[in-house]
Amino acid sequence: MNQPQILTRREAVERIRAAVAPLYDEREAQAVARRAVADLGGLSDSALMADPAAAVAIEGFDDAVRRLAEGCPVQYVTGRADFCGRRFAAGEGVLIPRPETEELAALVIGNERCARALLDVGTGSGCIAATLALELPDAEVSAADISPAALALAEANCRALGARVAIRRADALGDLAEVFPGPFDAIVSNPPYVPASDRATMHPNVRDHEPAEALFVPDDDPLRFYRAIARAGRGMLRPGGSLYFEIYHRTADAMRRMLAEEGYAEIRILDDMNGKPRIAWSRLR
Repeated sequence: MNQPQILTRREAVERIRAAVAPLYDEREAQAVARRAVADLGGLSDSALMADPAAAVAIEGFDDAVRRLAEGCPVQYVTGRADFCGRRFAAGEGVLIPRPETEELAALVIGNERCARALLDVGTGSGCIAATLALELPDAEVSAADISPAALALAEANCRALGARVAIRRADALGDLAEVFPGPFDAIVSNPPYVPASDRATMHPNVRDHEPAEALFVPDDDPLRFYRAIARAGRGMLRPGGSLYFEIYHRTADAMRRMLAEEGYAEIRILDDMNGKPRIAWSRLR
């Protein structure tokens, strides 16, 4: 086994910052470097900042620098990602949790305090499902995904966090209603939604490293997952039950029309922290 490399915290941050500088703007490169050193060195953010001249021992440091310089997301390199104030395991082949998705989870938590049963479709790392289970302990939370890697990671995260979640394999485009018949008070989903034609404009660390099947949809049917989930939801939700979607900002109007056509009412499109339409919230008539 290789011996950990010992550097000062400042040296470690600077080496990573210089390595990733061609990939990011100055502020983001510094943030990536600090996140990597803190997580790889087992340090809190405050400890890293408080004593930059102190030593830190990092196993596989040169390999981590190389992977980061190649554009690998810092969460895959460190194996960790933060979501709603909790630390989740992250792994290649599974989508990395996003800050915008925290807003989706917060909305569900705020609205569903009395919910008895909730379903997260396309759970990925399990970040939404685990958060709902921990914040709404009186609700039975279920989670679906089709990816074996996602199911394994979600299971591990829920187990590590002590979150009671029933995780099962299901295809949002196929057998969702058979596997999870309900009834549910709410269904929440952050499915694939980026049109394939936008792939070239995405940052390489997302485009080239995160799973394409969790990101992209055909240009000619960008709402395919939403439509399938909404249609299945008609038989899975209790009357008046809620449907929560994270959406692509360019499809907000089409989303509103689709939900109305599928039998949903009180349709609201909510902006994210950057002022972009990001959440669709509706109720089954």
